[in-house]
Amino acid sequence: MTEQTLSFMQARRMDLGGWRGHLTALGVVALVIMTLFFGDVESMVAIWWNSSTFGHCLFVPLLVGWLVQQRMSGLKQLQPVAWAPGLLWLGAGVAAWLVGEAAGVALIRHGALVVMLQGVVIALLGPAISRALVFPLFYAFFMVPFGEELVPPLQLVTARLSMLFLTGAGVPAHLDGIFITTPTGYFEVAEACSGAKFLIAMTAYGVLVCNVCFRTWPRRIVFMAGALSLSILANGVRAFATILVAHMTTVDAAVGFDHVVYGWVFFAIILTVVMATAWPFFDRKPGDPWFDPKDLQRQPRRSAATGTIAGAALALIVAAPLWLAATAAAGDPLPATLRLPDVKGWTRVDTPQRAPWKPRFDGADHFVMARYRNAAGQVVDLSIATYDRQEEGRELVGFGQGSVDPDGKWVWSSPAPAPKNALGEQITAPGPVVREVVSFFTIGGGDPTGSKPRVKMATMQARLFGSDQRASAILVSAEEAEGQPASRAIAAFLADLGNVKDLADDSVGIDQAMPGSNGAG
Repeated sequence: MTEQTLSFMQARRMDLGGWRGHLTALGVVALVIMTLFFGDVESMVAIWWNSSTFGHCLFVPLLVGWLVQQRMSGLKQLQPVAWAPGLLWLGAGVAAWLVGEAAGVALIRHGALVVMLQGVVIALLGPAISRALVFPLFYAFFMVPFGEELVPPLQLVTARLSMLFLTGAGVPAHLDGIFITTPTGYFEVAEACSGAKFLIAMTAYGVLVCNVCFRTWPRRIVFMAGALSLSILANGVRAFATILVAHMTTVDAAVGFDHVVYGWVFFAIILTVVMATAWPFFDRKPGDPWFDPKDLQRQPRRSAATGTIAGAALALIVAAPLWLAATAAAGDPLPATLRLPDVKGWTRVDTPQRAPWKPRFDGADHFVMARYRNAAGQVVDLSIATYDRQEEGRELVGFGQGSVDPDGKWVWSSPAPAPKNALGEQITAPGPVVREVVSFFTIGGGDPTGSKPRVKMATMQARLFGSDQRASAILVSAEEAEGQPASRAIAAFLADLGNVKDLADDSVGIDQAMPGSNGAG
C-alpha cells in the first residue's frame, strides 16, 4: 500500500469521525423519528396550513435554518463528539410523547417531537455545539401549535376592553360574557376576534427579535412585555372600533370595516409600531459574534462512539410505541344499550328547544339525550355519552368535544355556576338564546370531575397501565327563561337525580358496589 493511499484512507476515517460522520448519524436518527411518528408530524403541519392562528409556524423551520446559518462560521471551528448525557434529553422527549399519546393530548406529542430532535442533536453533536446552537434549538419549540387555551380568557379581555372604550366614547352598551349589546345591535367577541393569533405570533416574533437585536436581558424583558401588551390592547381597540362604526353607521358597514382592518395587515401595522419604538434601543450591532468558539470547545469528560450513541438513541425512540402496544387494553365491554334514568318528580317531555342544541362526542359508543320537566315548570336536558376506551378521534374531552359543537351555532360565552366536581359553562345561540350546561366526566369508575386536565390524567394512567378505560360524560343543561333561571332548574334536577357517580357507573356497566362515591356536590 502506497504512502499516498494510506494518507487518503486516514483522512477519510478522520472525516467520518468528524462533521460528516456525525451529521450522517444525526440525519438517520432524525429520519427514523419523523417516520415513526409521521402521524404527529402530519397533524402538526396540517394545523400550520389550515389554521390562521398558527400560519406563522410555517416559517419557523426556515427561521431555525437561518439562525443556524448565522452561526456557521463559529460552528466550523468546533469539533462534534458523541455525548451520552444528551440521551437524557432524548429520553425526556420519548417519555413526554408516551404521556401525550396515552392522555390523547396532541400538544404534548408535538412538543415531544421537538424535544426528541433536540436530544438527538445534543447526543450526536456534543455539548459544545449544542451550546452554540442553544437559541435555534429553543426556537424550534415555536413549531408546536400552542396557545388555543388562551382563546376564552382573551375573548373576555377583549370584550371588557371594548366596553371600557365604548363607555369612554359615550356609547350605551351592556356586557354579558363575550356579548355586547348596543342600540345598534348585538355583537359577539368570537374566537377569531379574541386576538389569540396575534398574541401567539407576536410571542414568536418578539422572542426572535430579542435574540437578534438585543444583548441584555432587561431590554429583552421590557421589549417582550411592551410587544405583548400592545397586541392585546390593539385588538381591544379594533373590536371597539368595529362596534363604534356599527353604532355610527350600520352593522353592514362595520362588518366591511372589520374585514379591512382584521388579518395580517393589521398585525403588520402593529409590528411596524413595535419595531419603530424599539429601534433606538437595539444593542446588538450587525456582525457581532453569536458566541466565542474558544469558550465552547472543551472536550467532555466522557465521549462515546457515534454508532453506539446512535444505536442507543434508536432504541429509546422505539421504546415508547412498543410500551403502548404491550399495555394496550382491549376495553371492558359496555352495556348493550344505554338507558336514560327515571328521575323522581320529573317527566320526560317532547317540547322543542328554543334553539336546537346537542352536545358533541365524536366516536362515542353510546349517546342518549332527553328533556325533563317537573311540576314547577322547570325544564332541563340530560345527555349521556359513553366510551369503552379512548383513542385518537374518540376522546371524552378535547377540541370540538362537549357542550359546544364548533360546527354548530352555539358558542361559549362565559363560565357558569356548577357543583365542585363539575364543569359549568354558559353558551349562547343567535336570538340570543342563553343556555347553561353542567358537565360531569368519569374514567374507569372514578369519581365524577369537571376538570379536563384530570380527565386527561386519568385517561393517561389507564392507557399506560392497561387498566379500565370505560368513560362517561353526563351533561345537565337548561335554557334561561323569564322567571325560570337555568341554574335553579339544573340544581333542582341534580338534587332529585341523586348521586351522579351511580348514574355514571350504571351507564358504563360498572358494579355499583365499588367503594368510593361522591355525589353531585
